[in-house]
Order: sequence, then structure tokens, then C-alpha cells
Amino acid sequence: MKENIHPRYEMTTITCACGAVYHVASTKKNLKVEICSHCHPFFTGQHRIVDTGGRVDRFKKKYGL
Repeated sequence: MKENIHPRYEMTTITCACGAVYHVASTKKNLKVEICSHCHPFFTGQHRIVDTGGRVDRFKKKYGL
């Protein structure tokens, strides 16, 4: 492997908007994210369907659900 061409790989802190903090190794320092596994609806089980313009109702009506 060539020397002095790879970025430094060191411990960093990832902070989510919900307040969750993760300590991982990365080439970047102190990352801030908007969503993580603590607050993402898929992982929390609070998944909601965002209905834009009645699309869900039209689908249910069209296919008799």
C-alpha cells in the first residue's frame, strides 16, 4: 500500500438531531445528521403514510380495498 495518500481513519462522533450520539471510526470529524435509527419511523415502528392529494384513497377505491 502506498504511504501518505490515504485519509486518516480516527474516532469521531456522530450526532443526530434527536439527540442520539454515536462514537465510530471515520475519515470525517464530528458529523451531524438529521435522522438516525433512534428516530427513523421504519426502525421505531411509527411508520405513517403521507397521503398527497388523496392517492391512498384513490388506490383503495380503484382496487376495492
